[in-house]
Amino acid sequence: MDENKPAASAPARSGAGRAAVATARTAVSAPAGLPDSLAGLRIADAHLERVLRGQDFLVQDGAMGTLLQERGLTAHGELPDLLNLHDPDAVADIHASYVRAGAEMITTNTFGANAHKLEGRATVADVYRAAAANARAAGARYVAGGLGPIGVLLEPLGTLPFEAAYQIFAEQVRAVVEAGCDIVLIETMTDLREAKAAVLAAKDFSDLPIFASMTFGEDGRTFLGTPPGVAAAVLSSLGAHVVGVNCSLGPAELEPVARELVRCSRCPVVVRPNAGLPHVVEGRTVYDVEPAEFAAVMERIMEAGASVVGGCCGTNPAFTAELAALVAGRTPVPRTPPSAFTVTSAQEAVELSEGRADAVVIGERINPTGKPKLKAALRAGDYDYLVGEAVAQQEAGAAILDVNVGLPELDEPAVLAAAVGRLQATVTAPLQVDSSDPAAIEAAVRGYAGKPLVNSVNGKRENLDAVLPVVARYGCAVVGLTLDEDGIPPTAEGRLAVAERIVAAAEAHGIPRCDVAIDCLVMAAATNQDEVREILRAVRLVKERLGVRTVLGVSNVSFGLPQRGLVNATFLAAALAAGLDLPILNPLNARCRDTVEAWRVLNGQDRGAAAYVERYAGAPDPYAVRGASGAPGGVADAGAAAPEGERSPVAGPDGAAGMPVPPVLADAAEEVRAMERLILTGRATPMAAATERLLEGHDALDVIDGVFIPALDAVGERFERGEFFLPQLMASAEAVKAGFDVVRSRQGEAAPTDDGKAIVLATVQGDIHDIGKNIVRMLLENYGYRVIDLGRDVAPERVVQAVREHGARLVGLSALMTTTVKAMEQTIALLHEQVPGTAVFVGGAVLTADYAREIGADYYGKDAAEAARIAERFFAAHPAI
Repeated sequence: MDENKPAASAPARSGAGRAAVATARTAVSAPAGLPDSLAGLRIADAHLERVLRGQDFLVQDGAMGTLLQERGLTAHGELPDLLNLHDPDAVADIHASYVRAGAEMITTNTFGANAHKLEGRATVADVYRAAAANARAAGARYVAGGLGPIGVLLEPLGTLPFEAAYQIFAEQVRAVVEAGCDIVLIETMTDLREAKAAVLAAKDFSDLPIFASMTFGEDGRTFLGTPPGVAAAVLSSLGAHVVGVNCSLGPAELEPVARELVRCSRCPVVVRPNAGLPHVVEGRTVYDVEPAEFAAVMERIMEAGASVVGGCCGTNPAFTAELAALVAGRTPVPRTPPSAFTVTSAQEAVELSEGRADAVVIGERINPTGKPKLKAALRAGDYDYLVGEAVAQQEAGAAILDVNVGLPELDEPAVLAAAVGRLQATVTAPLQVDSSDPAAIEAAVRGYAGKPLVNSVNGKRENLDAVLPVVARYGCAVVGLTLDEDGIPPTAEGRLAVAERIVAAAEAHGIPRCDVAIDCLVMAAATNQDEVREILRAVRLVKERLGVRTVLGVSNVSFGLPQRGLVNATFLAAALAAGLDLPILNPLNARCRDTVEAWRVLNGQDRGAAAYVERYAGAPDPYAVRGASGAPGGVADAGAAAPEGERSPVAGPDGAAGMPVPPVLADAAEEVRAMERLILTGRATPMAAATERLLEGHDALDVIDGVFIPALDAVGERFERGEFFLPQLMASAEAVKAGFDVVRSRQGEAAPTDDGKAIVLATVQGDIHDIGKNIVRMLLENYGYRVIDLGRDVAPERVVQAVREHGARLVGLSALMTTTVKAMEQTIALLHEQVPGTAVFVGGAVLTADYAREIGADYYGKDAAEAARIAERFFAAHPAI
């Protein structure tokens, strides 16, 4: 039902929101054994309840846009959602065709019915009221109130604040409830953070079941780089009752996506593919998968564990009939919910599977305790300093990054939220939100695009009551500290007793045991020597008796002792052997890093010792005697070149050092390397000052051609290889923009751009989505092109006019709805006819390379990085006269 879509305040209290919901049905009470996520939900009937438990199949409808297009109802570019008001019989008739084919669940024709897209042409409530009535009139067993993406990128990539997105979705959810729908359906999301805002709004303002699905590309990730397993883990932990995928690709291409969703989801999985890929036949958009072929692949997907099935773009009632026949007389395959300890960013997951003894490092360096430079950066609001620390730790092997900003003079909730927001835009490692203030924890995790680890809760009743509701509400994992009102128990058994109370309290709040890790609290050996053995025993007991993961802050053990690195590494080895899973340590510390790498060989985590051999084969022994100087090796010498035994990893990731420095900048090679590094790590603030320094003795074009462009090219290559994702790409672009702004301020606005390289961009007539186009614009501008952005819903004649006015020879067109591809084809034809020699590149989720050729485009830009390469190739082959 979502073909009319792109393929690409203070937190409300859930109780208050739900109490305001007027219900026409009695809430279904949860029988014994029903997961907490279903308790108190208003569920239409027993069949839907079994669906939500994964015990019955559910057949959803198919595409709305395909049938609207076939009936000529979108020819004039009207927002399809308004047809609920202007032509309700036509919409109800399409719904009825799906009901007759066997669809149990009908999605309202409201994909774009949010305040941003409606733009005052109708109220959100009126559209949903009419849409739900149309679905009911068609005989739908269940009416799902559909919510699509808002159509604007959220900060920091875009301009929409998270809380503004939440409020937009909240208005829609209230309308869904007031219209009498049975389900809140969130679909076709490409931004996990936007999906999170929608799910939170659905939890806060309704008591209906929540279905949430993302859309994934050919690389198996969303537009912003989220893989299926991360989406499933985050959304099912957050409180969605069904999660999955819709749109994207055909069923065969989505089969591996579906399997990963099933593996990682705690709730039933929905799969709604397109009818293959689109192409043009006699001026009509058609899809290349027939209903029988569609059903054959969907049967495999159902056997893999999906239990809610339907269709998306290009499907019709014939596809629905095939699915209805497939599920008849069947029950879903039994599924075991995942039991791995999982934390994620938007791009990466860290999983500690049950029964394995893997060691995962949590980087400790973003913590102001004992760090004057970090304290100064936090006081100054210099979050780029934090980014530098995060990047260094991730490159040194930290899988999770601790974030602590606790300084008494700071507004901790505001600063922690800002720090988390800045870090999630530039690093892919999951974050550990480290605070003792529940308000700061909530401020930071609320808008985090992933499943964070909260550090921490403790055994004090007041603390449990304050922190655990936040952890449960936002679907986080949590670290429990073994201390209570009586302090830290001196014995292993005492620590275990506190851990037992924390785990029990977490489960009582609906937090699964697998989301809890216990920190048995390291004491300084210098003052509590006898407790060191008790700490190690406590780790063993917690693992054996409770089966949860364990955390320790390793460096605490060495306070007050000389050669702290040696003590830390020795204790770390002992703790890993006792069952420590998540050591919190400085990953730049050579001894600790070496200890972890060696342990991963001994515990079988590094299969075949491949990583160990790659890192250390042929490397000098850092603890060997230095014969040339006569200085003793080992203890006194190890790591002496850096504080606390720090040194760069033996075989660390590629950095900017591989980029050649052009001869004209050879006298400033060190500065060039530093600037390239700033671009690769997306650090805009220091980029301006670095550019100023380099321009003191060098020409602006040399800086652009010798630093900015090569570094952006390197970023693009990492994006292509799947090492960077869109947030990192855009952070790097922002760093370059900071440099360009300095150049412009010195030499004038027109200086760094070549007017012979003007590019016109537009979203075609009838299409109101411009997220992808805006990203392309930003990247092209940072490559130095002059971009004329005409906005969205642009008539073909206006594009031609802009090309003539600005002398542009290259045009980029975006269309994100199948119903507006015809307008794209008309625009291309008019440009080629009236402005010969103009080349056109096109992009959008409904397009493919073949489809682009069929509608007359000269180039197909699958993403922003490809658009930049198209521009580079075009202007190189067609220099200005």
